Amino acid sequence: MGVITYTDEHTSTIPPSRIFKAAILDSHNLMPKLLPDVIKSIELIKGDGGAGSINQTNFSGGYVKHHVDEVDENTLTYKYSLIEGMGISDKVEKVSYDIKFEATPDNGTISKMTTTIYTHGDFELKEEELNAGKEKVLGLYKVVEAYLLENPDAYV
Repeated sequence: MGVITYTDEHTSTIPPSRIFKAAILDSHNLMPKLLPDVIKSIELIKGDGGAGSINQTNFSGGYVKHHVDEVDENTLTYKYSLIEGMGISDKVEKVSYDIKFEATPDNGTISKMTTTIYTHGDFELKEEELNAGKEKVLGLYKVVEAYLLENPDAYV
């Protein structure tokens, strides 16, 4: 099995608790509203949304299932693994994400996401595939950020 790990950071003027509430805790409601042509629904398949839960995100062209490994509202951390659907194949076993939202001195946020991709055998992902995945995640983040900027009373 091969393992590929990388970390991305994004800064925002939005306080970390607002981003955490919108992007993590209420993503099942917010994301289908913000991106209805892309995300059809997010359903809780097992559990209560906390550690051990399984969520299914239904896209216009497929689905993904995530296993929630950890949700901590005190430390604003969220860990989950992509376990089934788009992105999982005979070459990729699973993809794990570790997200942490940290406050900046001006009450903004530094969002840090570490992605770990577990591949079968000696399969290696191409740089273009990694970059495409990074761009999708950043795009989702920017949509939530724009919503919070336009709605200053949301998720306070």
